Amino acid sequence: MQLFYGFQNAVLLVIGVVAFGAEIFAFVDALRHPERAYLAAGKRTRTFWLVILGVAVGIGFVTMFNPLNLFGLLAIVGAAVYLTDVRPALRQVRGIGGSSSRW
Repeated sequence: MQLFYGFQNAVLLVIGVVAFGAEIFAFVDALRHPERAYLAAGKRTRTFWLVILGVAVGIGFVTMFNPLNLFGLLAIVGAAVYLTDVRPALRQVRGIGGSSSRW
């Protein structure tokens, strides 16, 4: 049974590290875009997203060994919303990335 708990703790740690990495990536990416890009994309302000993602990074660090509690999940959701909704809009407005795919 102890082996099972050790494996479970290792899996939780991997999930926590991956979530923390995503939160850091989202925060650093939010720093790279200027305020006017957020406004042009029709998203909340840069300050709003930096606060949300900064809090997410702090919570992600604290909950790294148990990322599936309520606060850890909220931090992951904040980073996920930025990465799936805001970041693509910012990249499109700024003309970054390969939006011209060839079929």
